[in-house]
Amino acid sequence: MNIIVRLLVSAAVVYGLAYLLKGIHIDSYWTALVFSIVLALVNFFIKPLLVIFTIPLTILTLGLFLFIINALMILLAAKLVNGIAIDGFWWALLFGFLLSIVSSLLLSGKNG
Repeated sequence: MNIIVRLLVSAAVVYGLAYLLKGIHIDSYWTALVFSIVLALVNFFIKPLLVIFTIPLTILTLGLFLFIINALMILLAAKLVNGIAIDGFWWALLFGFLLSIVSSLLLSGKNG
């Protein structure tokens, strides 16, 4: 049940951020929900491999390279879902940063 709540909150945040950021375009809430599911799957299967392969670069940049990996995961998920468009890497970086912050703030009360 917790994963369903997390996906619904994530989809709401994705949809809200698309409304606020002019570089992110989403057709509907259902598209945002599908995007959230695909992003969760990409983060579960592909992101750990990228993190392991880029450990030296992550250490060299004091962890800032993880933001780059997050943006790449968002761009990949956007390519896999019809109905969402991200205008470039920098929009994906900002979108990922805000998505992480807002989702964490909204879901922080659910863990305690």
